[in-house]
Amino acid sequence: MKKITTTLLLAIGLSAYAQQPNYTEQDSLRGSITLERSWWDLNFYNLSVEVKPEDKFISGSNIIRYTVLEEKQLLQVDLQPPLIIEKVTQDGENLKWESNGNAHFVTLKKPQLKGDINEIKVYYSGHPKEAVRAPWDGGFSWKKDNNGKHFVATSCQGLGASVWWPNKDHMYDEVDSMAINITTPKDLMDVSNGRLLKVEEKKDSNTYHWYVANPINNYGVNINMGDYVHFGEIYHGEKGKLAMDYYVLRDNEEKAKEQFKQAPMMMEALEHWFGPYPFYEDGYKLVEVPYLGMEHQSSVTYGNQFKNGYLGSDVSKTGWGLKFDFILIHESGHEWFANNITYKDIADMWVHEGFTAYSENLYVDYHFGKEAASDYVIGTRNNIQNDKPIIGIYDVNQKGSGDMYSKGANMLHTIRQLVDNDEKWRIILRGLNSEFYHKTVTTKQIEEYISRTSGIDLAQFFDQYLRTAKLPVLEYQVKGKQLSYRYTNIVNGFDMPLKINVNGTEDWFYPTSDWKSKSFKKDVLSVNVNRNFYVEHKKI
Repeated sequence: MKKITTTLLLAIGLSAYAQQPNYTEQDSLRGSITLERSWWDLNFYNLSVEVKPEDKFISGSNIIRYTVLEEKQLLQVDLQPPLIIEKVTQDGENLKWESNGNAHFVTLKKPQLKGDINEIKVYYSGHPKEAVRAPWDGGFSWKKDNNGKHFVATSCQGLGASVWWPNKDHMYDEVDSMAINITTPKDLMDVSNGRLLKVEEKKDSNTYHWYVANPINNYGVNINMGDYVHFGEIYHGEKGKLAMDYYVLRDNEEKAKEQFKQAPMMMEALEHWFGPYPFYEDGYKLVEVPYLGMEHQSSVTYGNQFKNGYLGSDVSKTGWGLKFDFILIHESGHEWFANNITYKDIADMWVHEGFTAYSENLYVDYHFGKEAASDYVIGTRNNIQNDKPIIGIYDVNQKGSGDMYSKGANMLHTIRQLVDNDEKWRIILRGLNSEFYHKTVTTKQIEEYISRTSGIDLAQFFDQYLRTAKLPVLEYQVKGKQLSYRYTNIVNGFDMPLKINVNGTEDWFYPTSDWKSKSFKKDVLSVNVNRNFYVEHKKI
């Protein structure tokens, strides 16, 4: 199909292009809510895909059901080359479309009346992009297990789900529910999201029919194919009985049965801190894959080699990181922050990764104690670069600094100190998952919720830690019995209180950008800022 110039109004404008010359029209078509996306609301996907591992080839279709919000006739569907759209139909009638890179603009013949529920069916096929370094540079991972059998998986965060199936590839609009039908060679099993309804057996292939009853983000949808064995258990959680199912390669069953004892431990800890697991209707699965792991909703993928830590190493270098399986805990933590609460724009990816990195800390807190948890999260500060802001550029599918993990976790750990009431802090975390249950959000919504429920104005705090790469510095001077102190390297108005230990006694101090002084009965011999606050301090 020929390329066209779309009617989209580019959200970042010409001036922004001048400031960000590396961003292209394709970035905006992917990253912004275009006119051709905004007039219809997703209801349901019915995705059917046949996977041929021997040829690294897929073919299939997706039924896209939607509610008409405005009476428009041009609809954007996303699918990335080298995959091609073969045809698009509505009510059995072929439709025309024109393509601009990854975006395809379908002209609808049927009147699109406000409030109507309509659907189109997109047929497609091809050799999808092969993952280079999954899950960071995703696509299809075409591997084989130790017995020579195909071992296949998808991963696509950031890159976009349209790398392997046609959809509305923007995070702001989640589909309400979804059917996933995957056809595999006869000797392989598919594990996807939701509940397995049935397996349709044919001569040379099997089709696995999965159903997702809850809203799901596009990158959370996955295919996992292998010579799997299955075992599981019932977890008695906050909302009743939860099916916890595990799928691993045949040779790894015994190792998995031992390592995955941590899964119910994870569920107990994170339900305590975050509230009920958000997808009881769809169950919880851990699925072995040929890459490290990913937070695919109700189908969490795992490739940590059945080791504690991160492939056997401690990201905190404190010893506590070897007390748990990093990938099992971290990727499962995303069920609350990523899959329950989902960013509208990847610029706000810290909402996923900051809270989930913090979930590691909360797991340690629950099972090993508060001091151990502080050791762990403070230990991860060594991973922080403070190279650029955690929040990225909006409307062009651009995430922020990788500091969103460890810096995000330490930022949240600092807020816990400011709240200074662990039960209240727990209520705030649980409240987030209730207030924004199955919703897409912006950073501002998260910030305002925490400020409101904590009773603390955190506007400048969030500006400091999210929108700059500057780490606050507490400077202090000692003259006999007098301690003088102030903040530097801060945004205007930053005035976070600190707990400071002077001569063995800890108390609250209230520094600003101006010098303040406090006198003591004895000479000031020692000054130590409480380690749980993520700031630097230096004597001048």
